[in-house]
Amino acid sequence: MSEWKPKRFWTAATVVQAEDGYTVELDGRRVKTPAKAGLILPTRAMADAVAAEWDAQEKEVDPTQMPFTRSANAAIDKVHHQHAEVANMLADYGDSDLLCYRATHPQALQQRQADRWDPALDWAAETLAARLVPVIGVLHQPQSVSALDALRGRVHDFNDFQLAAFHDLVSLSGSLVLGFAAALNWRPAEEIWEISRLDETWQIEQWGHDDEAHAAAEIKKAAFLHAKRFIEISI
Repeated sequence: MSEWKPKRFWTAATVVQAEDGYTVELDGRRVKTPAKAGLILPTRAMADAVAAEWDAQEKEVDPTQMPFTRSANAAIDKVHHQHAEVANMLADYGDSDLLCYRATHPQALQQRQADRWDPALDWAAETLAARLVPVIGVLHQPQSVSALDALRGRVHDFNDFQLAAFHDLVSLSGSLVLGFAAALNWRPAEEIWEISRLDETWQIEQWGHDDEAHAAAEIKKAAFLHAKRFIEISI
């Protein structure tokens, strides 16, 4: 049996001002989240992006083609109700950040990691007041409590919509530092994504290209770039 999809019933999606922000109406009917909450969006840019997705639907509504709507729904239905828990979960990445665990060999990979990852750690030390220290190998070594506290405080400062996007920036890259680097425009988002993929790129160079792995990586890259755009239009 094929999965049922809702049909398009509206003529036009329009942005209207609402309490504490903006919302989208479908022929005068306000859009709601899956949990039936009001879809109140913090910026006009976000509301425009959501409305464009609804307008782009044809005969059937396809949520997989509505990333801004899905991210907004997540912020309202999920993050809003567990903001502290989500923030703490993401802040915990700092104590085992991807950028801090370096290869034991070969020297060429070690050098590449130093060349690409050390500048990000230096940026975090200067911009975020959080110096994380790299180690050789995969055994966990705790980071400075003061550095982790500085990062944790900044994560908690994000609003619900920013935090929903930041979740993807961190979880997809495997790095709290790179999540902040993308959110705060350290370097272009595509470059930051490539920095996060350094180990995978090395493996490809050694063993060759895998079509299935490449396809999966491209999906993750698109999600990362979307999260960057979503956080931009959250303020």
